[in-house]
Order: sequence, then structure tokens, then C-alpha cells
Amino acid sequence: MAQGSIHGKFVWQELTTEDPTSAVAFYSKVVGWHAHPNASHPAYTEFGIGSSHTAGMMALSHDLRAAGVRSHWLPYIGATDVDSTVAAAEQAGGKVVKAAEDLEHVGRFAVLTDPQGGVFAVFKPAGSGGGGGAPASGAVAHGAFAWLELATSDYEAAFGFYSKLFGWQVIQRMDMGPQGVYLIFGSDGVQRGGIYKMHQERSSKPYWLPYAEVPSADAAGAAATAAGGRIVVGPMDVPGGRMVQLIDPSGAIFAVHSAKAAPAPSKPSQPAAAPKPAAAPKPASAPPAAPKPAAASPTAVPAAKVAAPAAAAPKPAAAASKPVAAAPKKAAAKKAPAKKAPAKKKPATKKAAAKKKPAAKKKAAARKKKKAPARKSAARSAKKSASKSARKSPQKAPRKAAGKKKSAKARRKK
Repeated sequence: MAQGSIHGKFVWQELTTEDPTSAVAFYSKVVGWHAHPNASHPAYTEFGIGSSHTAGMMALSHDLRAAGVRSHWLPYIGATDVDSTVAAAEQAGGKVVKAAEDLEHVGRFAVLTDPQGGVFAVFKPAGSGGGGGAPASGAVAHGAFAWLELATSDYEAAFGFYSKLFGWQVIQRMDMGPQGVYLIFGSDGVQRGGIYKMHQERSSKPYWLPYAEVPSADAAGAAATAAGGRIVVGPMDVPGGRMVQLIDPSGAIFAVHSAKAAPAPSKPSQPAAAPKPAAAPKPASAPPAAPKPAAASPTAVPAAKVAAPAAAAPKPAAAASKPVAAAPKKAAAKKAPAKKAPAKKKPATKKAAAKKKPAAKKKAAARKKKKAPARKSAARSAKKSASKSARKSPQKAPRKAAGKKKSAKARRKK
């Protein structure tokens, strides 16, 4: 089904309250809204800041009170065709609370409940007007709505219902530990809100919770307490800022959100900006202007802005590395004498070598001594053998001589 520019977007928020007078005083202090009657329907009050109109208010009728309805906030979701959206909601298990109706100079709307019991409205504005209060995950104007949450008994089933009607997609499922899973939904890659399992201690029925953008969630929470409201959650940090959930004096659950002001402190911290007090307001005005592109790509743009200082950070680190590189040179100069120390030890090695030489000579002398007896023994043995031979030779000689004499005598006799 072809979808128009407002289909599936939150285009309006409406407070139905038991005490409109106290509600005007309360929200003017907490959010900063001014209140004035609608030009075409004076009984209907509009909230806004300056020329913007982001929410409306109507008194809770006696009939609704008798039916058990109490003060509450109601989200209006854009639809290209209100009647076909109502028919699709009924087929998917939703119920019609208020049939489709035209409001002169305003548009056509209907009030429904989802299968779990969460109440919402579908709305097609008259003419080209798109209403206000469409949340964005980037920067949001003061007084506009930054986020919508559905607390329900079955968040997966509820998301299936709304995704069929408005084409919502799962952006992320966040594991919140004991609190369960927080499902972030959106369309065309833009985050629209969240769905989670409700806490029975706050409400027994599913409900939609709107978050209005304020300069300071902490200050808004303090103002709510002073104006007769009650804080139920927070102030606490959330991705992108801080939030407070509260209950107004009539019992309607409401929330405020303030974006992080991280870019602002980085500029005054620069040394060049410190001597120029006159230039200080420029960084202060920069943060509201910077997040404007975040509406197109809420996640990428803030990340790029945060990354920019990080990219510049290595420059000082490189400058700091130069002294570190020079330091080893000095250290090397100091260590030069340490290198000469081994040179002084060279004589010691010579002495050691000198000590080793006598030891070697002693060993050689010992070897010679061992060899000398061997040689002496050899000489002695040679002498003995010679003396023996000498002794033997004289005995043989006389015998021979005697033999010769005998032969001579024999010759003579002959």
C-alpha cells in the first residue's frame, strides 16, 4: 500500500484531563508551554511554544468518568486513509472506541485500541497540514515531542499489530536485563519510538507515554514536583540524553527528555577560545544548530560529530611524541659512560687470561712430568737391554774364539 508522508508518524498528542485549569499551570512550569483555545473549537485547548502547536487538551467528560476512564495522554498517528486503517485495525484484532469523524478545519480521525488494550488515534489532517509532535531521534525543538513509548502486556504481538497498520520496522531489540527487551521501531530507517513489557505497579492497562523535549530533564522534574506532580522514574541517563517519567496532578503519566549537550563543552575547552569571552556565546548556540541534520540520519550524524574531535586528538598526541623521541637521545648520552665500562673491564679479562695461562703452563708441565718418567723408564729399559746385550756378547765371543782355537789346533794336528 502506498504510504503518504505522514503515514505511521506521530503527528499530535492530546491530554484528556479531569482538571484542565491545573493542567495548564502544571505543564507551563514543567515544559514551558503556553495554552490558548483553538480558533475553530474554543472548548479545545492547544499547547505550544511561540507559534508552534504540539499538543492539545480537552476536559474529561462525565460519561467517560462514569465508564472508568481517567486522565491520560493519547497519541495521534498519521494515516493516508483513516477509514481503511480502521478497517485493517479491526481485522487485526483492534477495536473502535470512537468511529471515524471529520472535524472542520482540522481533519478526519478515529480512536482505537490495539489487541492488548492500548488506546491510540489515527488522523489525517485537513489540507496540507501535518500537525505537530512528530518525534525524531536527533535534535528536537523545545516543547515538541522527542519520543513515544508503548508499555504493554505483549510487546511482540503489539508490534506485529502496528507494523501491519503503519509499516513500522524493527530498528533494534535492546536487552534490558531483568526489565526485558526494549523494541525500538521506526520507518524508512528513522526511529519513531519503543515498545516494552509494562510494569504492573504503574498501570494495569497498556498505555502510550509521550516524551516532551525540555532544556533540562532534571530541572523539569524538580518543577513537576513543586507543581504538585510526582516523579516515578529518574532523572536518569538514556541514550542521547536524560529523562524523567512523572505523573501530573490529575494522574496522567507523562515524560520529559533533554538531549546531551556534549558538543558545547568541547569548544570552550580550546585554549584559543578562553581569552575571548565575547566569542563564548557562539559555542553555546552551536549545539541546537548542529543536530538538525540528525533528523535525516539520527545515528550517523551525532557519531560523526563526536568523532571529529577524536580525529583531531591524534595531532596533540603526535606533538607529544616528539619530546618522547628526543628523550631517548638524552638517555643514550647518559648511558655512554656505561658503554665505556666494558672497556675498563678488558684489562680484567687480560688478567683473567694471564691467570689462565699459568694454569695452562702448569698443566703442560704436569703433562711433561708425567711424560718424563715414561721417557726415563724407556731409557732405563734401553740401558738394561744394552747391558744385557753387552753381557751376552763377551760370552759368545770367547766361545767363538775358543771354537776358532779348537779349529786351529785341529788343523795343526792334521
